[in-house]
Amino acid sequence: MLAYASLALSALVSATLLPLGSELVLAGLLQQGYAPLLLWWVATVFNTLGSALNWYLGLKLGLFQHKSWFPFSPAQLQNASTQFQRYGLWSLLFAWLPVVGDPLTLIAGVLRTRFLWFFLLVATGKGLRYAAVIWFFPLEMT
Repeated sequence: MLAYASLALSALVSATLLPLGSELVLAGLLQQGYAPLLLWWVATVFNTLGSALNWYLGLKLGLFQHKSWFPFSPAQLQNASTQFQRYGLWSLLFAWLPVVGDPLTLIAGVLRTRFLWFFLLVATGKGLRYAAVIWFFPLEMT
C-alpha cells in the first residue's frame, strides 16, 4: 500500500507547479512487479487531481498574483492566456507535457474553463501518457 501511496504523492505533486516527475516512481514500481493497471489508475487519478489544483489556483489567481512567491509574471500570464485561447480547449489533452502542461492547467482556471471539460480532457491526456509509459516499459530488465 505504501508503494501506491508514494506513486499517488509523486503524481499529484508532479502535476502542480513544483518540478517533480512521477514516471521514475512508476517505472520503479513496475520493475518491482506491482499491478500495472492499478499503477496506471493511481498515477492518472492523482496526476489529474494535481492539475485540478492548478485549475483552482487559476480561478483564485487574483488573490495570489502579487505575492513574491508567485511563479509567473503578468506578461507570462498574458502570453499563456493568448496561447490557450489560440489553441483552444483541446490543448488540455497535452497538459502532461513538460514545461507547458502545468501552466496550461493554471491558465485554464484563469480563463474559467468549465471544470467538467477540463477534467475530462486532462484525465484523458494524462491517462494516455501513463498508458504509454507502462506499455513501453521493458518488464524484463537484466
